[in-house]
Amino acid sequence: MWDFSIGKTLRLMMQTLPFLGLRLLVYVGVAVGYMLVTGMGAGMGYGLAALSGPGTQSSAAVWGGIIGFGVFGVFMYWAREYLLYLVKAGHIAILVTLLDGKTLPQGTSQIRYGSDMVKARFAQTSILFAMDQLIKGAIKALTSLVRGALSIVSLPGAQQLSSILHAFLRVAVGFVDEVILARTIHTESTNPWGTATDSLILYGQNYKVMLKNAAWLAVLVYLFSFLVFLIMLAPATLVVYWMPGAWSAGAFVFALLFAWSIKAALLEPFAVTCLMDVYFKTIEGQQPDQEWEARLEQMSGKFRKLKERARDAMRDTDKTPDMGAQTVRSQT
Repeated sequence: MWDFSIGKTLRLMMQTLPFLGLRLLVYVGVAVGYMLVTGMGAGMGYGLAALSGPGTQSSAAVWGGIIGFGVFGVFMYWAREYLLYLVKAGHIAILVTLLDGKTLPQGTSQIRYGSDMVKARFAQTSILFAMDQLIKGAIKALTSLVRGALSIVSLPGAQQLSSILHAFLRVAVGFVDEVILARTIHTESTNPWGTATDSLILYGQNYKVMLKNAAWLAVLVYLFSFLVFLIMLAPATLVVYWMPGAWSAGAFVFALLFAWSIKAALLEPFAVTCLMDVYFKTIEGQQPDQEWEARLEQMSGKFRKLKERARDAMRDTDKTPDMGAQTVRSQT
């Protein structure tokens, strides 16, 4: 079974209600944005087709809706790094503080406090986003290693098992990268690139424990997401009914969007908190293993890039005192 406590995680989550409310507002707002822009596209398509003559309005409305959906999707693709910086990372910072047994300051906005903690480690959104992408790439190399190990097993059904496991591992990667980022806050690191490198090595050393728990959480998260999807089918069907034209897949798509918004707002932070708890307990007292470091460096170009950024950050840190000393000498 799993190594996390659902009750403990829920209690921690309840202490971060301001961030949960913010996440709900943002992600449900994204789902509503998709619906509105899709509806506007369908309406414009329907109206333009009506000017050219009857008989084409329905198909034009469908294509207009698809174009509107795609346009908003492009916008969200470019906005994703700001969602990570402003919403996810701040929430992780608060959850790490609570997991460490610390109390949050009184009289200070929880959202502002979490954002300030993130800014203390990552001055710019691009830095956090670049690190997150490198971490995801390195973790994918680990999941490929596990899948490769299964592919050489000559047991009946091993190939099918490998495909199913790989699907779960791909889902789990979306949780684990945030756990790695959490350790940079947990350790109060002044070189987050170096801490992320060490954290990945420690994750590799304990990949069996981490992937087992990540797989369980993937099952739980997507089970509840499916239930939300079923609940949302009825209101989504009503929305599609009021849209111009006929789009039979619209209810399915909108129900998926709302299920995704609940997953991103409530279920994902639950999974990340569970994994953080398991990870911090598992690696306690451990040191990064050189053999695993060499293995990751051989498997993943993203990991090599992460190490390079860590060395650059270390050199920049070493130069700072020297520059300060030169300034003092020049003033004297």
